[in-house]
Amino acid sequence: MSLLSSTGQQEKHQRLGLNDETLVAMYTQMLTARMYDERMMLMQRAGKINFHVSGIGQEVAQVAAAFALDRNNDYFLPYYRDYGFVLSVGMTLRELFLSAFAKAEDPNSGGRQMPGHFGSKRLRIVTGSSPVTTQVPHAVGFALAAKMKQKSFVSFVTFGEGSSNQGDFHEGCNFAGVHKLPVILMCENNQYAISVPVHKQVAGKIADRALGYGFHGERVDGNDALEVYRVIKEARERAIRGDGPTLIEAMMYRISPHSTSDNDLAYRTKEEVDHYKAMDGLPRFKLYLQELGLWNEELEQQLREEIKRQLDDASSYAEKAPFPTPESVLDHVYADDRKEANR
Repeated sequence: MSLLSSTGQQEKHQRLGLNDETLVAMYTQMLTARMYDERMMLMQRAGKINFHVSGIGQEVAQVAAAFALDRNNDYFLPYYRDYGFVLSVGMTLRELFLSAFAKAEDPNSGGRQMPGHFGSKRLRIVTGSSPVTTQVPHAVGFALAAKMKQKSFVSFVTFGEGSSNQGDFHEGCNFAGVHKLPVILMCENNQYAISVPVHKQVAGKIADRALGYGFHGERVDGNDALEVYRVIKEARERAIRGDGPTLIEAMMYRISPHSTSDNDLAYRTKEEVDHYKAMDGLPRFKLYLQELGLWNEELEQQLREEIKRQLDDASSYAEKAPFPTPESVLDHVYADDRKEANR
């Protein structure tokens, strides 16, 4: 069925304030994230890197959300599958590869953190940690700072549906609701918390939990880029007006295993995965561009070749880059008396 069955639907992106060039830029980031992810899976299997947590199947919602935010002022607390998001707010492929190879130039942690634990002061990406959902109260804290300092930025935080059962999520939501803080919480509901399916974790909609905390909640098709863009944009407008938080539940599917250490077919079938692959939002968005006349297979091939060139350059650079020195393990642990004396 055509995505552009009527003139009104054809102009949906324009009604949302998106021009044609921005649509192509969004698709570029989605495909870059997908190809990066696929390259990481291959490199781990080849023994080049130790570990990778994949986000295949979740890029569309991540990129759409990033484009709906203020990428020059807002603060971001992504979770470990958000390659599409961090690329869209300015992180480079070189930086991602440096992290995967655990090299000293890694901007996230100087090669000390696991891959996918993002952090960049330059891009206002707040450092993440391995225990899930700890980023939610941190995001609420940034939103509190925005309100106290009367700044017009919002904080945006993502997490999986399994994380929504953690105490950090509920405490963060409660505090944000009481104080009407400018925070947007997006649950990337990919149907599995490692091997536990969503029907064994949650009896209802995660978005409905917002009602208990006194703010707006909304479920959205995470494979529909324009719908994700719409709800994030509206959530940001509410936050800036002083109307408080929004909880968004983006429905999607984790096409790849939980990580490179996971055998996903031990708890789900190939038929199930193939069923959800057919709903993948990436080809769906590509089709939207094609039916608008903005995209074709020649442009697709050119883009793929350019992304491959960038991936080759970034991986080669990162592989040759030096590892952290042993003595750097003490960096940022103790105060430097020499610096203190010069203040």
